[in-house]
Amino acid sequence: MANVTLYNIEGNEVGTLEIADSVFAIENVNTHLMHKAAVSQLANKRQGTQCAKSRSEVRGGGIKPWKQKGTGHARQGSIRAAQWVGGGMIFAVKPRDYVVKLNKQERALAIKSALTTKVNDKKIFVLDSLELEEGKTKKMVSVLNNLKVSKALVVLANAKTEKEDGTIEENEALAAANAKAIQAAKNIPDVRTVYNNSISVYDILKYDSLVITQDAVKKIEEVYA
Repeated sequence: MANVTLYNIEGNEVGTLEIADSVFAIENVNTHLMHKAAVSQLANKRQGTQCAKSRSEVRGGGIKPWKQKGTGHARQGSIRAAQWVGGGMIFAVKPRDYVVKLNKQERALAIKSALTTKVNDKKIFVLDSLELEEGKTKKMVSVLNNLKVSKALVVLANAKTEKEDGTIEENEALAAANAKAIQAAKNIPDVRTVYNNSISVYDILKYDSLVITQDAVKKIEEVYA
């Protein structure tokens, strides 16, 4: 298994952490699937509700404006043709579905490929924990400055876990720490915070660095290993 450096919020190295090769160090990084996953995420955000009227749908224009010949004007068949003000649109846009689908295997491989690129580029920073004294912007800025990163995706471990019987258990201490971290990062333009179960290929590739807690690493490995 590969090893990555473990940091604290002061930016000091406090040890190493073993990460699963099957998730963070796969042999064949699939750039095609990473691109497809990023396109899928952006395309799926589109509403597809735009609509314009074609010539046949615009009201009026049933009579020919003037006779075909002898007026000195160009011939016209309807005042609702596309070249007239108030006329219909040529190739009018209609509501459509922009969804690009990926199956589970493709999505998982794309995630693992994106995580592997961050490890290979040494752009992943694993924290032993992210417990701030208060949810102030300056606290998160201080953490990022200590790690020497600016444009970063911060991945937190979800405090809620589902048991075998289907009930949801919440770690209150972790939930409180996450709330402070999210509040502290909210006003930083180039920083985004997500939970381990909400990571996406687009976000991983968009941000230069990946700051992740060791608890989040373990939960990601549980899903994708």
